[in-house]
Amino acid sequence: MKSILIVEDEEAIARVLGAYLKKAGFQITRAADGRTALKAFEVAPPSLILLDINLPNMDGFELLGLIREKSSCPVIMLTARDSIHDRLAGLDGGADDYMSKPFIPEEVVARVHAVLRRPSQWSDGSRKRHYGSLFIDFGARSVFLNGAEVSLSPRDMSVLLFLAERPNQICTRDQLLEHVWEMDYEGSDRAVDLSIKRLRQALSHWPAEEGEIRTLRGTGYQLWTT
Repeated sequence: MKSILIVEDEEAIARVLGAYLKKAGFQITRAADGRTALKAFEVAPPSLILLDINLPNMDGFELLGLIREKSSCPVIMLTARDSIHDRLAGLDGGADDYMSKPFIPEEVVARVHAVLRRPSQWSDGSRKRHYGSLFIDFGARSVFLNGAEVSLSPRDMSVLLFLAERPNQICTRDQLLEHVWEMDYEGSDRAVDLSIKRLRQALSHWPAEEGEIRTLRGTGYQLWTT
């Protein structure tokens, strides 16, 4: 039986979520604050975590960071904070999905099932990932497609690694400029678009059913994988 850790300080919400998830066949553990949740996670790592942002002692963003230091356990963030800044902060921090309050419990259950159906992207405990025929070694900064090494410039490699560390998440141009081109970059954000174009050309033989770099009009880019 798969287990869900519900980290929520509002008793009524936690109770309702627990009831619906139990009915769906999950084993439930609940924690009302970040420190208790971290201890529960360390004692018995769950299959997935439902994580509120506004928590006593330690907020959800901090807890997410601590979890991501040691595990790729799926995390769905649940919060009343629905600004694009908070969404990006959660996804950038490693959340697998993000739902705003108020929500329909049946939808939460559906999202849980959807996230758990996703294949694990990690090949092992190291900094290596397979996306079908695309293999990325983050530590060595190397990329292989169908067994052949892909030649990329240092800047384009950094863009790909940034996207690949956040599969299926939206990355804005500003995020890429800040993390890849650095804060003092004074050029046009067109540099990001050109880098993405070169990456698509370099990965042109990557089967579309396995993944692709997608453009989200007016938002940014996403390394989409199945």
